[in-house]
Amino acid sequence: MASLNTFGAIMSHAIKLEARLGDWYGSIGEGGKARAADKRRRKLERARRENVLEITLEPIRGLDAADYALELDDGTAPCQAAAAEVAARFYADVAPKINVRAAQRALERCGKEHAALASGATG
Repeated sequence: MASLNTFGAIMSHAIKLEARLGDWYGSIGEGGKARAADKRRRKLERARRENVLEITLEPIRGLDAADYALELDDGTAPCQAAAAEVAARFYADVAPKINVRAAQRALERCGKEHAALASGATG
């Protein structure tokens, strides 16, 4: 899989992750979760557009997309919790590596939403 070594790569991965989750949630009848994923995707797209000029082009190390692969096998609560846990871990890992505070906050908020979904789906 691709290395997440730039601001653009991280933001593109995050946007694709939310789009994939939104499609999956919609297909399993979780309309509220699908709408929330679409809302996060739009916020991330806006953060990428608004902050791309502010970033410094320092390489980002230690992140690989393969470490955040989603297993969207079915719509069961454990599968939903696992997907939310992967997404929460992705955002927790990437947010500190972004050097633009507005984009970092957007990633952190997405991570918190996924962490809440993970704990709610298992609790």
